[in-house]
Amino acid sequence: MDEETDGIRQNRLPERSIDTADRRLLGVLVEDATVSYAELGEKAGLSAPAAHERVKRMRRSGAIRQTVAMADPRSVGKPLLAFVHVDTRGWGKTPELMAVSSFPEVEEIHTVAGDACILLKVRTEDTRALEGLLARIYDTPGVTSTRSYVVLSTYLERPVQPGITQDWPAPKLGTNPIY
Repeated sequence: MDEETDGIRQNRLPERSIDTADRRLLGVLVEDATVSYAELGEKAGLSAPAAHERVKRMRRSGAIRQTVAMADPRSVGKPLLAFVHVDTRGWGKTPELMAVSSFPEVEEIHTVAGDACILLKVRTEDTRALEGLLARIYDTPGVTSTRSYVVLSTYLERPVQPGITQDWPAPKLGTNPIY
C-alpha cells in the first residue's frame, strides 16, 4: 500500500528487497548521513559509485524516507520528554485529534492496541507547557482521558536501525509455545 491517508505516509514495500549491502549502507547513514559516498562505500565495503547508486535506489523505493538533522532537545529548549496515552470515545483517529500534529511539541502520533487509543510522544520546555498541551488535547471532541508518563532519564534513543536480530534467546523456565 503506497497511497497517502490523511497526510500520513503509509508503509509500503520497496521496489526491491533490502539486501545485506543495503543494510550496511543504512547502518552507516543512520549514524551519520553527511558522510561522502567515498567514505560510505569504504565503511560498507563497496565502491563510491556502487554506494551512490544503492542510496539513490533506496531513496526512490522509499527505504530511505528522508535525511534529517537530529536536534538536541536541550539546545532547542525542550528538555521535558513525555508519552501521553489518549483515550477516546469510538475510533481515536479523528481529524480533530490529528490536528494536534500542528503543535511542534508533538513528535509522534500512533494508534495503538491496548489500554489507550492514541499514543503521543511529546517534548516541551517544562511542565507548564505540557499542561497547556494536555489542556488542548482535552478540548478535543471525543477525548475522554489521558495518562502522561514523564521521562526522567533516556538511555537509548535512536532512529530505525537497519539490522535484524536473527536469533532471539529461547524462553526461560521451560516454557514452550503451543503451536
